[in-house]
Amino acid sequence: MTKNDTRRILIITYYWPPSGGIAVQRWLRFTGHLKTLGWIPVVYTPENPEVLYEDSSTEKLIPEGIEILKRKIVEPHSFFRWITGQDRKKTGFGFAQGGQRRSFVSELGIWIRGNLFIPDARTFWIKPSINFLTKYLKEKPVDILITTGPPHSMHLIGMGVKKRTNIPWIADFRDPWTNIDFYKELKLTKISDFIHRKLEKKVLTHADAILVVSEQMKREFSEITHKPIHVITNGFDGEDFEEIQVEPEDKFLITHVGTLPPSRNPIILWKILKKLCECSGEFSAHLKIRLVGKVDQSILESIETYGLENYLEHIPFVERKTALKYQKLSQINLLVVNNTPNAAGILTGKLYEYMAAGRFILAIGPEGGDLDTILREINMGTTIGFEAYEKGLHQIETLYQLFKENRLQPSVQNTEKYSRQNLAKEISKIIKNTIYKCKIS
Repeated sequence: MTKNDTRRILIITYYWPPSGGIAVQRWLRFTGHLKTLGWIPVVYTPENPEVLYEDSSTEKLIPEGIEILKRKIVEPHSFFRWITGQDRKKTGFGFAQGGQRRSFVSELGIWIRGNLFIPDARTFWIKPSINFLTKYLKEKPVDILITTGPPHSMHLIGMGVKKRTNIPWIADFRDPWTNIDFYKELKLTKISDFIHRKLEKKVLTHADAILVVSEQMKREFSEITHKPIHVITNGFDGEDFEEIQVEPEDKFLITHVGTLPPSRNPIILWKILKKLCECSGEFSAHLKIRLVGKVDQSILESIETYGLENYLEHIPFVERKTALKYQKLSQINLLVVNNTPNAAGILTGKLYEYMAAGRFILAIGPEGGDLDTILREINMGTTIGFEAYEKGLHQIETLYQLFKENRLQPSVQNTEKYSRQNLAKEISKIIKNTIYKCKIS
């Protein structure tokens, strides 16, 4: 792409530095790669978002010279905290209460959130954003809009701007909408459920192209819309690990990096580890469990219930670079999928981060799902089913034997197509094709 062929892209995202966590990484990194490919990204994001984590180190990854538009947002989280008696910064797990029975006021807060704030708590930002961006785009046009959600309010902003300006629009879904794992916990009335599904269909049918992170999401959305749907995984940036030159610790160390809510409690793993510790003093001496990040109390209690508390090291939230180092220090990186009906299609961004770390990946989730398929393809890990105790026991025993023989390092293959650099090239092609189709239609 020559200098005269540059194109301007407006990216509408809720998550942007200094927000931390995995959600910010996708478009923060794609923005940089698209800029390298000759596009001119403009980012629209809240000035004062309510995020679970802040990580100032992410600001260093913002591509130099890009225009960032920030506008204040009003969110009802303080109201939710007052209703439920919870501190979101302390709990951070949305609807889950660590397995405990919710109080009446907590139930009421969830009902209000699900039924009065549709599609989500950022609904009050939709109309002001449409008005602001419509005015901005008259003065500084762009060639295409890209919205990324959740929160799905970002898509409604994109749809509104598209309606007023007729600019081509791509909707990027990092997670499903009505099929997301916690959707049934929203306590929706029939009317609210109808509105959610209607909005979902409107977004999917009005967008000129759709991006999703898994084949399962593509299959689900294909039942709603005939618009082109492209699978663009979250991917990884290999250079993130270039300065982290460390060897794994001399322990049978299983590490999870990131948030662990109650819906991701790997009970099957705790059962297996308890059994192996009881049967083998050698295994017991080698075992170490490291959880880095916010972990729900119910999971810590499960670890104690299975007698594994003495093997546990729990490290609260750390900056991204430190989190990456813990992945490299581990023998095995643990990836847990929510045990929900849509589990087969869940592909978290953490998978690709682990991929770049180059250590063995142990997944807890459905065998034969999208995650299991990728692990087999790249030859980097194995999956233990939610109830597969005997098979899982054998799998952990095999991994432990490889550890003792110093042969646990995987022979990685077929990972290049998951690099964000290559994925950005695919996005660039999709953008060009979408702009072209809109021009001739």
